[in-house]
Amino acid sequence: MALKDAVAAARNEEGIAVVVAAVKARFGDRAQTGQTFREQHGHTTTYLPTQAPDAVVWPETTEEVSEIVKLCAANRVPVVPFGVGSSLEGQVNAPAGGICLDMARMNKVIVIDADDLDVTIQPGLTREELNVHLRDTGLFFPIDPGANATLGGMAATRASGTNAVRYGTMRDNVLALEVVMPDGSIVKTAKRAKKSSTGYDLTRLMVGSEGTLGVITALTLKLYGIPQAISGGICTFPSLDAACRAVIMTVQMGIPVARIEIVNALQMQAINRYNKTDYPEQPCLFLEFHGSETGVAEQAELFGEIASELEGGPFSWTKVAEERAKLWKARHNAYHAAEALAPEKKALSTDACVPISRLADCIAETEQDIADTGLIAPIVGHAGDGNFHTLVLIDMNDPDEIERAEGFIERLARRAIAMDGTITGEHGIGQGKMAYLREELGGAVDVMKAIKTALDPLNIMNPGKILPA
Repeated sequence: MALKDAVAAARNEEGIAVVVAAVKARFGDRAQTGQTFREQHGHTTTYLPTQAPDAVVWPETTEEVSEIVKLCAANRVPVVPFGVGSSLEGQVNAPAGGICLDMARMNKVIVIDADDLDVTIQPGLTREELNVHLRDTGLFFPIDPGANATLGGMAATRASGTNAVRYGTMRDNVLALEVVMPDGSIVKTAKRAKKSSTGYDLTRLMVGSEGTLGVITALTLKLYGIPQAISGGICTFPSLDAACRAVIMTVQMGIPVARIEIVNALQMQAINRYNKTDYPEQPCLFLEFHGSETGVAEQAELFGEIASELEGGPFSWTKVAEERAKLWKARHNAYHAAEALAPEKKALSTDACVPISRLADCIAETEQDIADTGLIAPIVGHAGDGNFHTLVLIDMNDPDEIERAEGFIERLARRAIAMDGTITGEHGIGQGKMAYLREELGGAVDVMKAIKTALDPLNIMNPGKILPA
């Protein structure tokens, strides 16, 4: 998305004034209109400009969310849900102003059903908080997007991350939702059963809707047993092509890898500088295996054989928890490490996802494009499902560099589409990728618009996101 496209939408000043006064009177200190609060809740982690809401409210119950949404609907005022504000595509911006619902105080574990391997929670609970809470049960929730995101936000953006190759994405791990609809009504999308053929799949409709169809106020999630043993390690390769082929062979051989992350040479250089590590600065795969003591050792050895066949390695792996934690901390710090390559520049994180057979081609063409464009843009990806991220570093005082970066992002989106892939594997559409949605999905966009219009005829739910006006 070009900076010039991130414009404010028409505001309903009269309605906003009525609603702001009402929420301040009703919620007291839990409703704030100060500039700092507002800007923090319009903040995005991209170069898109901040578009602040008119007030921020911290609800504590589903009923309070319903009350606020009904008030906003009666006055045609936008509602923007907020988790922790990662907002990689401007999802929490408020282009038409309105009310931001910060879900931080709705952070309780409602019930754990250990026998059924599920848990019901409020949306403001983060994934790390949930796993701390689950520790004594022998269960865990595996979806790990890197950031300590709220689980409501993860569902709203259909998040995934490093474990998706084994455990799937949020789409695969949300059993049911409680949602406040645009008219303020409260809907439960499903029961706790692991499968259902009952009517439309409203749970999947809401997962990934980015707050444009309703506000998630409770989630029932699948849980998994903590593995008996975990092994992990890092393996170097002579080229990104060889690393990608190792990923394909690993998946095709049925090795149940839990994580298999690809990192290019520039990103490895950034990781070493930032974390003061000494990993080889060439294309690498970070891997992790879950299972029994003998199983994880066998899986690591099998992967080592694959790597050797492709002139990679040696594959250095360990079952020692402290050593694995150090490895994955370095991987999770990749975003900040890349930013540190040019701290005077602004970071623009973008992602694409292609069929795994095209991953090597897509990354190779992307690396060449980066070189030809003269940009600094390290690459890291969830190679097991064909998803990779590019962090473009931009001098915001250089119009030429901004234009080159925007051109690169556009070519990357179209490259992924041409390879039968998608313009975003996990960041979402938000404001940033609306321009390419129809190129990828064609007439399906009209179906989405029909759903949006039917459920939210006043267009108050996070307007200006996903679907172009």
